[in-house]
Amino acid sequence: MKKKENPKKSGSVIITRQEHGISRKLMSPNALRVLYRLKDNGFVAYLVGGCVRDLLLGREPKDFDVVTNATPGEVKRAFRNCRLVGRRFRLAHLHFHEELIEVATFRSQAADESEPVAEEKRGGENRQRHPHMLKNDDGMILRDNVYGTPEEDALRRDFTVNALAYDITDFSVIDFAGGIADLNAGIIRTIGDAAVRFQEDPVRMLRAVRFAAKLGFTMAEETRKALVSAAGTIVTASPPRLYEEMLKILLSGEAAKCCDLLRQTGLFAALFPFFSAWLDAESEGFPHTRFGEMLTCVDSRVQQGGTISPPLLLALLFGEYLEEKATNFRANGAPWQQSIDAATAEFLGEVCPFVQIANRVGFALRDIIAQQMRLKQIPGRRPQLFIARKDFGDIIEYCRITRGDNKDVAGRLKWWVAEAAGQESVPLPERSQESGAPPQKKKRRRRRKPHLGSAI
Repeated sequence: MKKKENPKKSGSVIITRQEHGISRKLMSPNALRVLYRLKDNGFVAYLVGGCVRDLLLGREPKDFDVVTNATPGEVKRAFRNCRLVGRRFRLAHLHFHEELIEVATFRSQAADESEPVAEEKRGGENRQRHPHMLKNDDGMILRDNVYGTPEEDALRRDFTVNALAYDITDFSVIDFAGGIADLNAGIIRTIGDAAVRFQEDPVRMLRAVRFAAKLGFTMAEETRKALVSAAGTIVTASPPRLYEEMLKILLSGEAAKCCDLLRQTGLFAALFPFFSAWLDAESEGFPHTRFGEMLTCVDSRVQQGGTISPPLLLALLFGEYLEEKATNFRANGAPWQQSIDAATAEFLGEVCPFVQIANRVGFALRDIIAQQMRLKQIPGRRPQLFIARKDFGDIIEYCRITRGDNKDVAGRLKWWVAEAAGQESVPLPERSQESGAPPQKKKRRRRRKPHLGSAI
């Protein structure tokens, strides 16, 4: 792509409509509607970030984000479907049918010099007012609501390839930080000092890994060195944010590549210290290979357009680890369900201080593992109640993916699927006792006492 200095935007490079392949036909109609509404109201508004990057790469963007010089309050007044969210970063969410357009105001990393006072008087008493820009002692950004220019906003972003903007007024692409050159070279590079950028927001390290794997790019040497050096600080980020970012990584369609990079850089060991140590060890002389196999399976499903629930995702990836823990509890005399409960609780206790898995997801993960035993009881008591469970599909899928190559297991799954579909032509599979299954206790029949009257 040819580049020329933009005379209207200091320090930036502009790529005209004739020099790039982005068409408005490839954009979300709702995003275009937002851009034109803001423009008609006298504001400057651009498409920004990942959507522009993906459009230039010929990929279909998942989200369209807008940045503007309108404040969140002004955006809310312009759109009835607007909801303001966030304190750390104040954003406007515009809700359309089955689509959410996020609108942010141009920001600056400079301290807010316009507010000399730190307190405000309200209701007859002084109350502390939150500063618009706030960092902790380690340099992590806690609040960032100081508004600035388009260039200042671009330069506070994470990577050069994410600092590209699309201008609706002349259909040009504005490159504020050398993103086009890195896009053409296939490089993920932080804007400015990589060590400082990762210090400001450690989650950027996970984003660097995800973008590198998903786009097939390599990290710039200085970016990779800073990431490896700072990998241990990833646990200082918010555990709920780390959970959401890990979900994006594991459901990106390139989870296997991402996890390889996470392990190479030390991020995986920092986030999952106990599980990582278990992966690196062996059980009875055999390496743990199922984790990698499950990553490949998840990637295949996502790449084919399939979906997978978070509980099933976690069960597939950590199921072998949980089952081994449960086996250890059972060896100490715990019954089946109690051993699964204890194993799940121990696992969540290891992970949640760093990556906070919601309770409902943890409970669902536990049930997927525990209910594998119910699949062996055919038909068992009240099979229709079992089929009516909300997680019945996940229970079946976990068994199919992890043990579906076993002939006996495949027969049982076929029966359950047919039963769920209301088919009656599938015969009951022969019962078989799998290793690891608790023995079935035979019910002792109580001897019926003879009626006294019958003996007379």
